[in-house]
Amino acid sequence: MTYIRETHEIDHGKVLADNNTELIWGWETPAGRLRVLRRFEFIAQGVQMKAGMRVLEVGCGTGLFTEMFSRTGAQILAVDISPELLAKARARGLPEDKVRFMEKPFEDCDVDGPFDAIIGSSVLHHLDVKAALSRIYTLLKPGGIMSFAEPNMLNPQVFAERKFRSLPCFWYVSPDETAFVRWSFRTLLLKAGFEKVEIMPFDWLHPATPASLINAVRSLGRVLEIMPVIREFAGSLYIKGRRP
Repeated sequence: MTYIRETHEIDHGKVLADNNTELIWGWETPAGRLRVLRRFEFIAQGVQMKAGMRVLEVGCGTGLFTEMFSRTGAQILAVDISPELLAKARARGLPEDKVRFMEKPFEDCDVDGPFDAIIGSSVLHHLDVKAALSRIYTLLKPGGIMSFAEPNMLNPQVFAERKFRSLPCFWYVSPDETAFVRWSFRTLLLKAGFEKVEIMPFDWLHPATPASLINAVRSLGRVLEIMPVIREFAGSLYIKGRRP
């Protein structure tokens, strides 16, 4: 099953790399760039990323977030199983004394660990999540932190993409990817051994938001993110856990 999932992801990486990858992911629009910055801040601040830390970035893709993480001064091992996406990441010319890109599943990074932090943006939902959480726990040093941003299954668009992935309009969704509901995911993290678990719904700013409406939507989104019940339908989840 793992081999089939990896094969699907490698094939899907080829499709993404043949197109404007970051536009497909929603990162290149005016609203998308703001979403990138906010995700970076959540993920990096969640582990207090700084110089001297050893960090594993899971599923680095084109290296968009890697480039931002590298500015913190941390030593980053950025892995992905797609050679085509990694080629785009390497083309960024990031400093080799701060960043290493490697083509392999993150599960095979035991020789490079343990890590102070393990991070990623929109990657856990592509994996066998129970096995992935177990491996993250093993690769973290005691006291190490995992920090991820992932799609929220309760968001209507995210739900439709997963439920009706066979429709042509959802061609960008890979065969095995899913999304998470925060309560059940919290249970998975606790069963995997993590403590101080935090899962927070966020992100009401859609990538297609016209530039003229961005400020209004952002302001409304910050209100919706703290409203009981309604906040559960935000687009993303910020996920954090600590290995004891």
